[in-house]
Amino acid sequence: MRFPRGLILALLFGLALLSACNRGSHPAQTGKAAPDFTVSDGTSTVHLASYRGQVVLLNFWASWCMPCVEEMPSLLALHHEQPNFAILAVSIDDDRAAYSNFIVRDHVDLITVFDPTQSAAKLYHTDMWPETYVIDRQGIVRRKFIGPQEWTSPEIVSYLKSL
Repeated sequence: MRFPRGLILALLFGLALLSACNRGSHPAQTGKAAPDFTVSDGTSTVHLASYRGQVVLLNFWASWCMPCVEEMPSLLALHHEQPNFAILAVSIDDDRAAYSNFIVRDHVDLITVFDPTQSAAKLYHTDMWPETYVIDRQGIVRRKFIGPQEWTSPEIVSYLKSL
């Protein structure tokens, strides 16, 4: 029995997509020390190592990214409801005014820093927005989330508390 060439190519393409999607939630960094970084934008400074001993959500985002904008209220709600988690929001915006306006307009009161060169994101090989890394108290990457999440869902909060 011969299969049409187009069908074979479509199946191979589908398998490639599935394997790429699976890699997203289990990045190469899982189970390894989170790459340390310091980002300073003149207003804020974030040094990841200074959060050792806390569960950290390291969120890469941008004000022009609609899924990031969609997710921000949920991150803010988690920040207010569970202040024992450190949420570090690293903006990859390249427009400081757009970043600053977003922070003010949307009342973003969690720790955020402007990183237009994407120096921190490059350490994590991050290129989809938003992406969030969960780092445990010992500084080990435990999980990666791609896309907007409902951070106050019982499942996520329970997972974070288990760390």
